[in-house]
Amino acid sequence: MLKFETLHREDVCRLAPWFFAQNTHIGDYSLGFQFMWSKMLAPDFAIYGDCLILRELYAGKYFFYYPLSLSGEQDSVAGAIAEIERFCRDSDIKLHFTNIPREAVSGLVLRYKSGVSLTDIRRWRDYLYDADSFRLYPGKRYAGQRNHVHKFVKLYPEWSFRRYEPSDAPAVAAFLREYEGVQLEKEDRIADEEIAEVYEILPRLGEFGMMAGILEVGGKIVGFSAGERCGDMIVVHIEKALRGFEGVYPMIAQQFAIAFCGEGVKYLNRMDDAGDIGLRKSKLQYLPAELVDKFNITPARAIDTISYLPEIKTERLLLRPVQDSEAKAYAKLASDVARNVYWGYDWREDCKGEPSQEYFLGIAREDFRHRREMPLGIFLGDELVGETVLHRFGYASEAEIGVRLLEAFEGNGYAREAVMSYAEYAFTKLGIERIEAKCFLENERSARMLLSAGLRPCGKDDTYLYFYKTAAM
Repeated sequence: MLKFETLHREDVCRLAPWFFAQNTHIGDYSLGFQFMWSKMLAPDFAIYGDCLILRELYAGKYFFYYPLSLSGEQDSVAGAIAEIERFCRDSDIKLHFTNIPREAVSGLVLRYKSGVSLTDIRRWRDYLYDADSFRLYPGKRYAGQRNHVHKFVKLYPEWSFRRYEPSDAPAVAAFLREYEGVQLEKEDRIADEEIAEVYEILPRLGEFGMMAGILEVGGKIVGFSAGERCGDMIVVHIEKALRGFEGVYPMIAQQFAIAFCGEGVKYLNRMDDAGDIGLRKSKLQYLPAELVDKFNITPARAIDTISYLPEIKTERLLLRPVQDSEAKAYAKLASDVARNVYWGYDWREDCKGEPSQEYFLGIAREDFRHRREMPLGIFLGDELVGETVLHRFGYASEAEIGVRLLEAFEGNGYAREAVMSYAEYAFTKLGIERIEAKCFLENERSARMLLSAGLRPCGKDDTYLYFYKTAAM
């Protein structure tokens, strides 16, 4: 099972090899982004094979990044995706992917046969520019930028651009304070957070291997820019300038590109606009080569596609939802501690005090409402004799089945009949490809029942015997 570690700021450099080699053109896959936005996104990470898997917590939900493979092998990526699916299934976490590059979307859509929810939010798309265009501002399309640069050079003949050195940190911090006082007049939580993170990352630019430059006029810092190499692009994390100096932004953008966009650098990623209309206008005026899509994908499991529990008729039984009037009988089945020791769950761990007879039925309904399981009562005529449940739905069209009976009704083959019928329903109506089951090692009666219902053994551990069944068996 994946083991996620909190991405502490002091450890972010551990991820450098994956970010340097990445080819997604998405700026979120970078040291600077993960450092600067870690407080908001609470990221953590896991390593599986040669893949880096990032996960962030946003709006109470976990979002998993697309795996980054050092080798670039698709088999490695596919293995990491399968491991994410297993992790979510075992942890009872709904799987959400984020920052999925366009080229990976079709593969994920085809992977999840039960369907997917897919979004590509405009305000989070990165602006990707041709590096040569920023170095040269060529042709009529960049006439405006060239004019601003020429005006800057004419107005401020004592300008200079140089590479940042660690000894420049105090002077750059003073510049940022001046920038903050003049530029950040409106209340904007994201802008406030960003400038705070710029101060935080400044002492670590060298550690992160970032490229940074200073634009000066007569020895006064009027602009500062910093970015990092990721694949064939440089991600520009910081670009701040004093707007009182005309043409300062086109000037520092060009000088940064001239200084740092050397061999192998084809693009500049200047990040997203966060929905700010002024920033969007400015970024579009620089004529991006591409607005880099960042897809969010939420796969649907089989249980996510249904709206109500079914009724299933067998040779002798009826499998159906338990009604309010049957809450007392259901409570008898669910609350019998001795009978349910092999169910693998002790209700006393969660229930505070003496439960009402409606308590257990309420729990079962809540589990279905949150699409954790599909519980059906097993009825002989009008009498409740047990329960069968499909649960642990996975993302590879699999689910686990369980069954329990009241003592008075054991030994009649009812459990076998219920399991066989519910499995058939899962195969034919839900599109399940693999039914799984397990029982405690010492529960020989359940093991025999599962074998008689057509399931085959597929392993064991210190606690359980494991079984499976497909539609072909």
